Amino acid sequence: MAVSSGTFSTFLCIKTTSFRNPSTPLSSLRFASHPAAKLRLVRAVTSATESSEPTATNKRVPRGIMKPRPVSPEMQDIVELPEIARTQALKRIWAYIKEHDLQDPQNKREILCDEKLKKIFEGRDRVGFLEIAKLIGPHFL
Repeated sequence: MAVSSGTFSTFLCIKTTSFRNPSTPLSSLRFASHPAAKLRLVRAVTSATESSEPTATNKRVPRGIMKPRPVSPEMQDIVELPEIARTQALKRIWAYIKEHDLQDPQNKREILCDEKLKKIFEGRDRVGFLEIAKLIGPHFL
C-alpha cells in the first residue's frame, strides 16, 4: 500500500453576518461594503490512502470478457492460442481479416469469409462486422 505525502489546497473563507438573522438589513450582506466581512486563509490537507497501480501482492484477477477461456480447435487456427480472452480474440480475428484482405471493397461492413472463417462463422460466405462478436461465442468452451 502506497501513501502519498499529501496535497495542499488553499481557499478563501469569508465570515459574514448570518442570513438567518431577520434584523440584519439586506444592504449589509454585500461582502465588499460590509465592514464586518473578514477574509481568512484556510488550508486543507488531503492525502491518497492507496495508489492506483497494482502491486505484486495486489493484482487484479481478470473477469468476464477479459478472462482467458479455452477455445475450439477451429478458433485456435485463427487466434493461434489454446486459451484467450474474448477481447483479444476479436482483435486477432480482425488482424486476420485485415492481413488476408477479406473486407468487401464496396461495403467495408461486410466480411468475405475464407475457409478458416467459415468454420467459426457457421459456414456463412458473408458476415456483417457487428455479427462477429455474437458468432464467436459458441467457440469459447
